[in-house]
Parts: sequence; structure tokens; C-alpha cells
Amino acid sequence: MAATSTQRYRHPAIRQLAEQQLRFAPVNVRLEQVSRVEQLISTLSPQVFYPYPALVEQITTYRSEMYPNLEIRGRDLLHDLRCFAEDLSGSANQTIDQAPEPVLSVEDVSQRFNVSIKTVTRWRDRGLISRQFRAGRRTRIGFLKSTVDRFAEKHRDEVVRGGQFSQLSDDERGFIIRRARRLARYGASPTETAQRLARRTGRAVETIRYTLKSHDEKYPESAVFPAARRPLTGEERREIFRRLKYGESATRLARQFGRTRSSIHRIAQEYRTRLLIDQPIEYVESDEFLAADAETSILADDPDIVLPTVETPQSGTELPAYLSELYGSPVLTREQEQFLFRRMNFLKFQAGQIRNHLTRSRQKARDMERIEELLEQSLTIKNVLIRCNLRLVVSVARKHRRDSAGFFEMISDGNMTLIRAIEKFDYRRGNKFSTYATWALMRSYARSVPAEGIQLDRFRTGTDELIGEETDARSTIREDESRARQQQRTIESILDQLNEREQEAISLRFALEGQPEPLTLEQIGDRLGVSRERARQIINTGLEKLRTIAEDLGLDTGD
Repeated sequence: MAATSTQRYRHPAIRQLAEQQLRFAPVNVRLEQVSRVEQLISTLSPQVFYPYPALVEQITTYRSEMYPNLEIRGRDLLHDLRCFAEDLSGSANQTIDQAPEPVLSVEDVSQRFNVSIKTVTRWRDRGLISRQFRAGRRTRIGFLKSTVDRFAEKHRDEVVRGGQFSQLSDDERGFIIRRARRLARYGASPTETAQRLARRTGRAVETIRYTLKSHDEKYPESAVFPAARRPLTGEERREIFRRLKYGESATRLARQFGRTRSSIHRIAQEYRTRLLIDQPIEYVESDEFLAADAETSILADDPDIVLPTVETPQSGTELPAYLSELYGSPVLTREQEQFLFRRMNFLKFQAGQIRNHLTRSRQKARDMERIEELLEQSLTIKNVLIRCNLRLVVSVARKHRRDSAGFFEMISDGNMTLIRAIEKFDYRRGNKFSTYATWALMRSYARSVPAEGIQLDRFRTGTDELIGEETDARSTIREDESRARQQQRTIESILDQLNEREQEAISLRFALEGQPEPLTLEQIGDRLGVSRERARQIINTGLEKLRTIAEDLGLDTGD
């Protein structure tokens, strides 16, 4: 038996199958399996995933009970099945004369299609199955004629392009490089250059593109398109996704980043998929979501429930504008709450079900659009629940405030508690949400307010006490609002002195950009296109700069 190496397999399941057949299958059975592999591989596509049990059945004619849920990517199968065929055929110690049909060597294939031996080697990884034959004490690689014919038929365009490229003379290559360099100097992208030179020379676009790529790889110091060789950073990929999303043309982005238009769309799609896959989707599970008519019954409008509408607050009120607007949002009834919470969680459930079948390597634009649509609908309902319960936050905050200077900070903290309560509320128990939210707010203030009071008492002086006796300690809400606006302006003016990345990281971390809640370090890293640890470093650097700036301005940093 010829020596074989099963360490070169990419997938352990195919390696295990090869080892089993080498150990237990008779020689004639192994050769039959090689023939089936040669037939099977012509039907595989690199981007498709194939179930392992069905593959084993096509190769061995028996149904495997191992790994019933395993799926293997076509690209890995094209590589591993070639190794499988070589190992099993090599173990048979068959000579070329014993082959069932004519055998072509690597050199024969190279001459037949007028391509280089390197190209033939690349074709082997694309599905050109080879066998091992005994030649004296050595083994040689060969291809059955029928296998070569099937590959040439399936990859006809690639075979033709390879032959055309091999026929390029040195003068033609030199002309292509010179003209490409001139076009690149005037701002043409790699795609535009390849298309224009293809029309000029009568060659295939792929031939021109491959010629330029080979030149740039061989001579990086004089590359025609040096930017196209450099892999994009995470931040650049995020920038492409963001700008394409907001309407910038793919042509302009392709020219700026040295990529093709199709590559720009692919990069944006990959980044979009990554965001959807990594985004946490949390919801309260319910058995009714699994019912056959769940979508019809849950998403249909209930005639007995009138959803709330925001009313214009009455004029002449003495409340500040922010608090006055809260009273334009109606208080929800128990039935309205149940209806909204049920629908919000079901929409998230639907998005999660679709997301479970979404992978980085397999995604459909339709599925991603549906996930985004469902999450947007659930967010709309969540915003209604938040707005209709904001007055509850103000009410509880008033009862727990110790110092009017921190009133709006208490409201801000209370809003965060309200948002978390909406996400965690179990509507199935039939309780009213306002009761649940009130207890959550009281627990939050019970932890935070006393601690703040102790901190203030540490720095209270006799002068402070005297002033406190002579002035009215109850500031009006309007004064609180004015002080909060002044603080916000001060914060914004200080933030402007940071660089753009530090501003964005700190704003996301502390919810300064209007998002409902602060983002985690991992989420910030995704936004910035960096790792979680790098995001933490950026935030810490920005905070150190803020402390220095605040000290220079004579502001209290709280240290």
C-alpha cells in the first residue's frame, strides 16, 4: 500500500472517512469510490454547504449515521475530495496501463489547454480530480480523460481565459502595464482600467486584470495599483458600509479605496451581516409564539384596543418644555400594555428565528432586510412604551431627590432604568408595567441617591450650611433644566477638543449621541472597526484628555 498523508485535509470528517476506507474497504471498492468522487465533484459549488450524510451515501452507497446535522462548505469539499481520491487511488498501487481509460499527466493537460503547470495545479483545487499511479518505485499524478473533459466543460470560460493569458507576449504585457499606469495616474479604478484595456487589446477583462495583479504582486515597489493589494482595515470597511448606506455612489468609493464596484457592495454586505449576527436580540419567550397562527393573531390589530396617540400639551403650563411634553403622552391601560409588549417581543422573536439561520458565509439580502424591518418595528413599539412611561420616572425621581442640582441626573438615570425594565418585563404574568417599573426605579434610586448624599456630605462646609439656611433650597424645575443645558454645552465644548475617534467612542459609551442606552465595549469596537481592548484604550485616552482639559478650565472633575 502506498504511503498516504491524511493531515492535509481541511475538514476532520472527510479525513476520518478516508482513514476508514483505507483501513477497511477492499481495493476494488476504493477504486469505485474514487470514480464516484470524480462524478460527484463536478456538481459541487464552492459557496454552497452540503450535508455530510448525503455525501457519504453518494461516495460509499451507504447512509452514515455519524454527524447527522453536519454541513460542509463546497470550497473545502473540492479540496478534501481531491485528497480523498488521490489517497484511495494511491493505496491501490495501480499503474497507468491498468487505468480504465487514457490518463493525462500534468504536462499533457498544460499542453492541451495551452496553460502553465501552475495553472493546472490551481485547477486541482477548483475540482480537477487527480489520481495517484505507480511508476516503478515512485508514484505519479494523473488525470482520467473523462475527468479532464468534465472539468473543461464546467469551467469553459476559465479554461479559455487561461489559454489566452498564456499567449500574451512580453511586448503585450509591457504595453498593458504602461497603459494601465497612465490610466491609474488619471484616477481610473482597477475595474475601469481592465475594461478599457480589454477593448483596446481585444483580450478578456479577466486576462488584463490577472496580468496587472501578477505584476503588482511580483513588483510591489512599482505596483500599478498599490492600494488594491493592501487589505482593508476594520475601520475602512465600516466607513464603506456607512457611506454606501447614506447614498454615496459605489463608483466613487471604488475609486477612493482602489476596489471594484462589486467589491464595495460585497464589503458593505459582509459588514452589514456581521452587525446583524453580532447584535444581541433579547426578548421574553412565550409558547404562543410557536403557534401556527401566531403571526396572524399577534400582529393583527385588535378592535377592542385603541393604541395611544401623542397629544399636544396644554398651553400656559408652568412646567419646562421637556416635562410639559411628557404630559402629552397618555398613560397606558393594562390591555394596551399587554398588547404592545406581546407584539414587541414577538417581532424580536421573529427576527431571532431568521437570524439563527444567518451565517457569515451564507446570507440572503432578503433575510437581512427582513431582520432589520422586524427590529425597526419592535423599536418603534419600545419607543412608545418609553414615552408613555417617562412621567413615571419624573414622579419617582421627585420623591427621592435630595438636592435639586442632581434632579436631571436622576431623571437620566431613571430613563436608563426604565429602558432596562421594558426589555426585562414579563408581560405574561398579567401585572401592570407601571408597578414593575416603579419598583425598579425605587431600587435604583435607593442604591444611587444615598451614595451621592454621603459623597456631598464629605465636602460640605460651615459656609455651605449657612448659605443653605439663608436661601431657598428648593430650586425650580426651570432652574434645573437651565443648569442641565449649561452643563451639556460645557461637555460639548470640551468634547470638541478630542479627535473624531475619541469623541465617537466616548459619546457611544456614555450615551451622549441620543441613543437609548450606552453601548458595550464590544459594540463600540464594531462601530469603530477595532477590537474590544482597543476600544477601551481609546475611551481611556479620551477621558484622560478630558480630565486635563477640565482641570485647565478650573472645573471640578469629581476626583
